[in-house]
Amino acid sequence: MTLAAGTVRARLAVTGIVQGVGFRPFVHALAHNLGLAGFVGNDAAGVVVEVEGPPAAVDALATALREGAPALATVETVVREDRAPTGRDGFTIARSDPAAPGPRTLVPPDTAPCADCLAELTDPADRRYRHPFVNCTNCGPRLSIIGDVPYDRATTTMAGFAMCPACAAEYHDPADRRFHAQPVCCPDCGPRLRLDGTTDDALGRAVRRLAAGEILAVKGLGGHHLAVRADDEAAVARLRAAKHREDKPFALLVADLAAAERLVHTDAVARDVLAGRRRPIVLRPRRSGAPVAASVAPHTRELGVMLPATPLHHLLAADLGHPLVLTSGNVSDEPIAHRDDDAATRLAPLVDGFLGHDRAIRTRVDDSVVRTARGRVVPVRRARGYAPEPVPLGVTVGRPVLACGAEQKVTITLASGRRAVVSSHIGDLENLATLRAFLDAIDHLGRLSGITPEVVAHDLHPQYRSTAYALDRDDLEPVGVQHHHAHVAACLAEHGWGRDDGPVLGVAFDGTGWGTDGTVWGGELLLASLRESRRVGHLRTVGLPGGAAAVREPWRMAAAWCAALGLDAGALARRHAQRWEPVVALARAPSTLVTSSAGRLFDAVAALLGVRDTTTHEGQAAVELEQWVDPDERSAYPVPAARAGVLAVDALIAGVVEDLRAGIDPGRIAARFHHGLADATVAAAAAAAQEHGVGTAALSGGVFVNLVLLERVRAGLEAAGLRVLVHERVPCTDGGISLGQVAVAASRTSPEGER
Repeated sequence: MTLAAGTVRARLAVTGIVQGVGFRPFVHALAHNLGLAGFVGNDAAGVVVEVEGPPAAVDALATALREGAPALATVETVVREDRAPTGRDGFTIARSDPAAPGPRTLVPPDTAPCADCLAELTDPADRRYRHPFVNCTNCGPRLSIIGDVPYDRATTTMAGFAMCPACAAEYHDPADRRFHAQPVCCPDCGPRLRLDGTTDDALGRAVRRLAAGEILAVKGLGGHHLAVRADDEAAVARLRAAKHREDKPFALLVADLAAAERLVHTDAVARDVLAGRRRPIVLRPRRSGAPVAASVAPHTRELGVMLPATPLHHLLAADLGHPLVLTSGNVSDEPIAHRDDDAATRLAPLVDGFLGHDRAIRTRVDDSVVRTARGRVVPVRRARGYAPEPVPLGVTVGRPVLACGAEQKVTITLASGRRAVVSSHIGDLENLATLRAFLDAIDHLGRLSGITPEVVAHDLHPQYRSTAYALDRDDLEPVGVQHHHAHVAACLAEHGWGRDDGPVLGVAFDGTGWGTDGTVWGGELLLASLRESRRVGHLRTVGLPGGAAAVREPWRMAAAWCAALGLDAGALARRHAQRWEPVVALARAPSTLVTSSAGRLFDAVAALLGVRDTTTHEGQAAVELEQWVDPDERSAYPVPAARAGVLAVDALIAGVVEDLRAGIDPGRIAARFHHGLADATVAAAAAAAQEHGVGTAALSGGVFVNLVLLERVRAGLEAAGLRVLVHERVPCTDGGISLGQVAVAASRTSPEGER
């Protein structure tokens, strides 16, 4: 063929989330419209495009790859290499190349059904009418079904489902939105829904049984849920008893936004995230008279609500016509059951039946949880819909890093180059099943990302299982990262902080973290960069009577504080009269660990107010104390200025005890405590920032899930002239620790000159 004058050819290598998101069909259509020849294909690193034609058309395609990619795509880089034209005609989609060298492509998260698929789901004339597995290139299962990359049907759990002629025609038609949609299927060739092993009217029978108050295990995208009518008190109470979940709130599934707004008060951000493609559980203030059983969410003014994340859940919610409790399919703190055999074993004692299907789940993925405040989303648990989207880093990871997280709310992170890939929520490493999930996550995320670590980052706590794992990896260089430094570094990493940027004034408030002085930290002011951290202030320390027992029994912390300040705990001391003095003696004993923990301070106040003397899950007392805050109360307990970096929060405890004795309403006391702690934190942090010449503050640690505290501290620091960084992509809880560990380890181990 004779080459047209001015013809050029270019190879464009595209990295990011560019597989499983309709990227190849997008390029095919774009090249066709621009009159370009060549091909597009997947390889292990992403998407490769070779095009030739007029220079302006090639340039236009290269620009569109960056700026006009499909909605689910995230383009990180487009690297162009000019080549000699060949005179090729036409544009094709090439076979994937799994052996391509270099880093792996990014795996997309699971995504809720798009509007087009929902239209088919509800159209009686469509061949996919009421098909519980309808999907296309713009939506559907991704992470949960992928076993390896490149992302092709053969590397997913859809490999065993041969496409029927109609689906195959769509799959191979570049003009169809199911072109190369790997999970494509229909009622003739896709997975089958079954109730207790039989397929006949499985969905209809399930709906009738749920309506009658039965508990069903329902197989979702990333695991099994336990479902029951949310307005049936007896059924919900039975589920609580079976699951051994005494008080922790259950999440609710509703059919649409209108149904959600009958249960909770929403704002624009909440509505957007509820109806968006990620479909997390959104925590919002409940409406008075919301038609749900009292035992759905006791001791809280909020409800956790989500809209359907799969076609199956759309059908269930619409057909039932009532909100459903939809909680993780597990017992207590075990991982969510995702394999059919495991679910049958572990969940059978909890449920009346199983609504499942024959599409396997490769990777368990929990529901994500968020709150909304000040026009933004506040992540609480990062999982389905978000993971494993990467977090771009401001520091180059010269030697690939594996970060193992802490002990609770564990995630793992793998990082190389300028990219950190954070796993889905794994859980608390307190049982063998979760430890196995932790090990599987390391193996699977490593395979998907193609990152082979040379460095392993870990917490300093000597008894954490994640630390033990890291130190047992003789093939990797260990880097220990102090817990609260990791919290602050995670916040910095989210905001693109570089190796040589900083320092900032970090405020790290949480329940427990091993300090460099051998005490239990948790109320820290840190002068921190990515590479290093120095403690410049903290809450006053107090004895931690009984260690872990003090976490489970907040009244012990109240006893410790009252003993330290010589205060009469009143009714609380009388409730625990038989054990009070021994616990006081333990709190004062020289051998007892001391703590500066903000979380334990919240526990003490919760116990004094009668919110909760004992807990059934982590953070419960502090979470419930926030719910007691009277929003109309404006005053705060005054706290003296910090001396030698120590915040003397004695005045907060003294104020609580005095107001209790005076008969002040507990809601007003809770508000005054929150306001007082926030104001004292602002004053101490602003003074420390000025002293050390920094203009930025970073807020992290699980206590900042508390929106009353977070927003007052943030506003106060901004009013003091500081730029304030808060978490937006990973949780401020220990779920973000692994990202912070990666950022610190990369800054310490990368070659000099790398940013």
